[in-house]
Formats: sequence, C-alpha cells, structure tokens
Amino acid sequence: MGVGRRPGRCLVALALAAAAIAGCGKKGPPVTPESRLPLPASGLRGHVDEDSIVVEWTNPRTRTDGTALRDLATVKLYRHEEVDGAPPKPAMVSFGRVAGYDEIAAVRLDAPPPGVGLGDGRMRWIDRRGLAPGRRYVYVATATDSTGRTGPPSARLSVPFLAAPRAPRGVQATAGDRQVTITWEPPLELADGSPISGTLTYVVLRGVGPDDPPSVATPVSGTSYVDGNLDNETAYRYAVRAVRVDPRVSAFGAPSAPVTATPEDTTPPGPPTNLVAVPSPGALRLAWSPSPADDLALYAVYRAAGAGAFIRIGTALAGTTTFIDRDVRPGAAYRYAVTAIDRSRRPNESVRSNEVTVTAP
Repeated sequence: MGVGRRPGRCLVALALAAAAIAGCGKKGPPVTPESRLPLPASGLRGHVDEDSIVVEWTNPRTRTDGTALRDLATVKLYRHEEVDGAPPKPAMVSFGRVAGYDEIAAVRLDAPPPGVGLGDGRMRWIDRRGLAPGRRYVYVATATDSTGRTGPPSARLSVPFLAAPRAPRGVQATAGDRQVTITWEPPLELADGSPISGTLTYVVLRGVGPDDPPSVATPVSGTSYVDGNLDNETAYRYAVRAVRVDPRVSAFGAPSAPVTATPEDTTPPGPPTNLVAVPSPGALRLAWSPSPADDLALYAVYRAAGAGAFIRIGTALAGTTTFIDRDVRPGAAYRYAVTAIDRSRRPNESVRSNEVTVTAP
C-alpha cells in the first residue's frame, strides 16, 4: 500500500514545482549570480617609498551588469613575489580568494584604517611586509559586497623593488620678501650603497611654523626651487627628497633634514609727496600727501641747515601728515624732506620726498 501511494505524491510535487516556475516567470527572467558581482578595483598604480611599496587604486561603483554597487563592504589587496623579469602570474578568484597570491590587506569600507582612504573612492596601502631588493611584486585587488559576493581581480600591477636614492646634500633655505629659495646638491649614491644611475628628480616638502613637519609636496626637476606667495614674518620648514626615475617605477628616497626660513618684507613703502613748508611765528609748519603704502607705521622728518647734511629731527604717526618744527632760529634757512617707514620686523624706509627750502621768520 505504501508503495502504491508514491506515484500520486510525485505527481503532486511536480505540479507544485511547475506552478512555482510559472509564477516566477511572470516576474521576469532570472538573473545569474555572476552578473551581480562587483566590478574590480581600477587604476592601480604604485611606487617605491624608501623601504616600502605604496599601492593606490579606485574602488568600483558598479556591478558587472552595470547596476550601481551601493553595498561595497570590503576591498582586499593581494600580492605575489616574483623574480624581476619573469612573466607576471595570472590572477583568478577561487572560493573568494585570488589563487596563488597572498592576501596582504582586507580593508573594510565601514572602518578603514587611518590614512588608507583618500576620498572619492581612492585608496592607498603601504606595503612593508618582507620586501626584498631585486624582487618584483605583483598586486591585484578584489571587491566584495555585503552579501559576500567577490568580483574578479583587478588588472595586475607589477612593481620592482628598486633601491631608492639617499637624501639630497647641503639643503639650504634663503628667505626673501614673501618667498624662500631652497637649494641642494644631488645624493652621491642609492640607499644600498650602489652608485646613482638614471635620472633623478626631486620633491620639495613644506610645513608652516617651526614645528610643523614638512608635508606639502612640490615636484622639481632641478636642484633649486623658489617658493613664492608666502606670508612674511611666518616661519616655514623645508625638506627635499630625491626620486629615482625608472621606466618601470619611481623610487622616492628619504627626506633631508629640515631647514627653516622666515620671509621678511624688504620692499620699502612709497614716499610721501607734495611736501610744503609754511613759516609761522617761532616755528615752521610742514604738510605732505600720504604714502600709498598699506603697512605704514610712521613718517620721519629730516632737516638740513643751509647746504648741510640732512638730520632726522622727528616722526609723525601714520595717519598724520603734518609736523611743526619749533627748534628754528629766526632768519635761518632750512631744507626739509620726509620719508615713510613700514611696520616690518625690520622696518623699511622709503626714499625721501621732494625737498623744500624755507627761511624762519
């Protein structure tokens, strides 16, 4: 009897399965899991930074079917060590990992380590794990969504671990008016003691303040750099890095010891103009048109008796354009001139105004 009931049960099961399939068909064609995988990371690039390799990439924003990837959860970075010159090892994902590669980083997008996220989907990882000179390292990255689906690996990035140059020698910083000139000499050897070969370029680093580590980088091709549009009376710190330029990769050397310079205002203000002298009982009154300088501190008044040399006899604060000289002898002839002085730490004085000659009444 039990055996006789089996055909009926099978028929019922088949009918239910057919109904289920028919119901699903009304909602549209099924989507294969592979078409919903995240696209790989893109734009992998790298360089040697002293004793490390820096790898950067851009996280994917879409899936392989072109839909938006809104739940990217983890990006993993893999590395394979090779002899320099050998063909790069192929990269394939198997069971969520890249076969034959070592996982060196798993970056969770909800809590990335400090310094890894660069903004706008850009990421950076500094690899210091067991790097050996003369070896080549191949990197790939994979992306995994919140459901655990891992997409294909990125394009391979090959980075030969080249010796970086030593720090530049004799770095000097000379302050000017709103600028600092930095000069240096090239290093004589690479960090491993071998002689310099190939092209060297440089990076000038700048920090603001006597204790700020130099960090703002400017690439330079020569051995000098003029940093302009600075604030006078502000201390700036500089260091210089040498960069070994190879067709395969750039290798950044250690920065030089920092040097400090403080730009100063060395430009004198414009002179006052239209100086006139008016005699009055027991005194001579001076008046002039103001200097156009916006950092004016005061005016200096000079007087000469007859054909003698000018001597500074007094000052007037900025905003004042008159001066009364009461130390005069009746009937004596005097020559006058006025200069403008700015507020710099080392004050700059303008050339003299026009001269006037007057006789005391």
